Amino acid sequence: MTVTMESLFPQAGQLEIDVRLSTTVNVTAFSARQKVSGFVADHLSTNMHAGEPSLVVGESIVWRVPVILSLPPTGDRGEIGTLDVDIQSGQIYHSRTLLAEMERRADYLVTRSAPPAGG
Repeated sequence: MTVTMESLFPQAGQLEIDVRLSTTVNVTAFSARQKVSGFVADHLSTNMHAGEPSLVVGESIVWRVPVILSLPPTGDRGEIGTLDVDIQSGQIYHSRTLLAEMERRADYLVTRSAPPAGG
């Protein structure tokens, strides 16, 4: 598991990080991955699935779950974005803008890897 801390750190000089965190994890990484796979199938495409979540500590603590475009018969084409899942409530943080950007990235991956016309 990867833990990412989101904060502004100094660019140079001494840096000391002492972290002690206590919270209840009601949503496991496995559950977050399942939630995101279901969400993208319902809201974007059944040709997308969730990747391996990372724990992100920022203003809130979330599972950051990559969204992967996968097309038959070649399989995974690449990551098109991420969705955050709250570790306590299971809420998926998203916006119309974020979902539109994922669709744009998916379209790009499809057209970039499409075979030439007539060939």
